[in-house]
Amino acid sequence: MPQDHASDPSRHSHWRPLRLLQASMDADIARLYAEKRIEGLKPSFVMELLRLHATGPMTITELAESVGRTHSALSQKVSAMRTAGWVRTVAGEDARSKKVTLTDEARDIVGRLAAEWRATEAAIAEIEAEIPYPLTRVVTDIEQALERKSFHDRIAEKLAQDPAWE
Repeated sequence: MPQDHASDPSRHSHWRPLRLLQASMDADIARLYAEKRIEGLKPSFVMELLRLHATGPMTITELAESVGRTHSALSQKVSAMRTAGWVRTVAGEDARSKKVTLTDEARDIVGRLAAEWRATEAAIAEIEAEIPYPLTRVVTDIEQALERKSFHDRIAEKLAQDPAWE
């Protein structure tokens, strides 16, 4: 059966370039870890590892709230970080609760992770100074637009006009 590229809506995406840019930047950060022989560390783990270092052991709920993620998303991430050897769970104050804590291996590199975080933020600030419309401004502007009308409502309005959605 011949492919009809014109009928494939996934061939056009406003967001794909942003996702690809972030993936490329994350790959560059991962390359820095590999150069320092830090194995199994994903850039997406670093905020949680730094937060645990700064605050001490936390429940998944506490950690999720601390970094602005859902419990479900953080539970999955903690599982991946545990598998990679960066965190472990220990008994909490009562028998039902568990706390997430850093492993010795994570504690050994947390200073490097903090240095990378500071360097990354400085590099992003440098890039933003080079461009006419910084990404932080774009994010703020999008957040304000979404306060006026939610993303959900915008999509729902478009779907209401599309017979394929019915």
